[in-house]
Amino acid sequence: MQPLRSNAGHMKINIPEVKQPRVVIIGCGFGGLELAKRLAHAPVQVVLIDKNNYHTFQPLLYQVSTSGLEADSIVYPIRKIFKGQNNFHYRWCEVQKINSEQKYLETNIGNCNYDYLVIATGTTTNFFNIEGLEEKSMPMKSVVEALNLRSLILQNLEKALLVTDINERDALMNFVIVGGGPTGVELAGAICELKKHVLPNDYPELDFRRMRIILIESGDTLLASMCETNRKKAVQYLHDLGTEVWLNTKVTKYDGLNVTLGSGKPLQTSNLMWAAGVKGQIIEGINPDVITPAKRLLVDEINRVKGYENIFAIGDVGCMMTEKYPRGHPQVAPVAIQQGHLLAQNIVSLINKQATKPFDYFDKGSMATVGRNKALVEVGKINFGGFFGWVTWLFVHLMSLVGFRNRVMTLFNWIWNYVSYDRNIRLIIRPYKAGDNK
Repeated sequence: MQPLRSNAGHMKINIPEVKQPRVVIIGCGFGGLELAKRLAHAPVQVVLIDKNNYHTFQPLLYQVSTSGLEADSIVYPIRKIFKGQNNFHYRWCEVQKINSEQKYLETNIGNCNYDYLVIATGTTTNFFNIEGLEEKSMPMKSVVEALNLRSLILQNLEKALLVTDINERDALMNFVIVGGGPTGVELAGAICELKKHVLPNDYPELDFRRMRIILIESGDTLLASMCETNRKKAVQYLHDLGTEVWLNTKVTKYDGLNVTLGSGKPLQTSNLMWAAGVKGQIIEGINPDVITPAKRLLVDEINRVKGYENIFAIGDVGCMMTEKYPRGHPQVAPVAIQQGHLLAQNIVSLINKQATKPFDYFDKGSMATVGRNKALVEVGKINFGGFFGWVTWLFVHLMSLVGFRNRVMTLFNWIWNYVSYDRNIRLIIRPYKAGDNK
């Protein structure tokens, strides 16, 4: 039997050929997942491509990295999500290039034709070309990186028991988080709670009065997208937990021990966590003229990439400039979900040669948790925090998880952690080595 061939003789991915238009979605983040589900009953063939065979609930990655949740509580198998969706096909591979003229993708397992292509690749960490950061700091954009960070935290505490030099020990026990957005704030709060409730019991030989948690932000405020009241509350909550908040401070270099700051202030740490920026994951083959400096793809009002008839971009990688959002919509899950929902309708409309609907983001609000009984919530002009905000944050995130089992396991872990003041998942399953994130 002859192997399937397509486009310049390259091997073709084995996907059933049908008469219906083929919609290929790259990435199973919030946007790609929503789009594929909404196309379940559409007259199309849906092909989803992702380098991971699972969907990740990224807002809770910081809890994996700080031993609050196990990784399998926030991921869910793609094939199980779409079990029973007859027009759906998933392929585990990486897309290497887009050929827009002949309408096919080049992947590491072969080529894949498309009629409609949706890029939902999300973002990756942006190190802003700062010397040493990519090689020496710890990002947290994937499950692998979160597990590596968990291992690094525990490994360095184990090392701190072995050293006799006080400066070396302090560096191993100093935790520096760069970036004052939700990820940085939540990570700082979680590490503070480890210091207060958990680590002294595990490491009674260490003096945790010397352990420092420092949150560095280049701007003049934390949680810049929130109202001033909540921004001030965030700083106060972190101070109460024991975090040092350094505003208007830029990191210019990191060598794995010494952090060079724009202010010239000396700082040593073996634990630098980078949460200060993201950039879109762009695939080769797209016209550079539609790629923004932040590596996002310029799209029109229906998320169609400018200059293309049948290529779309949704979620963090898409950039729809409007009067209200001159630099594009915020890179958050609700935007991606709403864009995926509407794009499913618009693709069907395009197939039927009907009018499409422009995207109009409905902002349901924003939230961030700082620690136990401490969270910040904004819904329209209403904002609140404290215990009620924390319960609201827990409920929204719990219900947003994919899969009943994940919700049950996460709820159980949260209840146990709350009642016992403990976190049981302090495990070094795979010791972290420099370069493991690459």
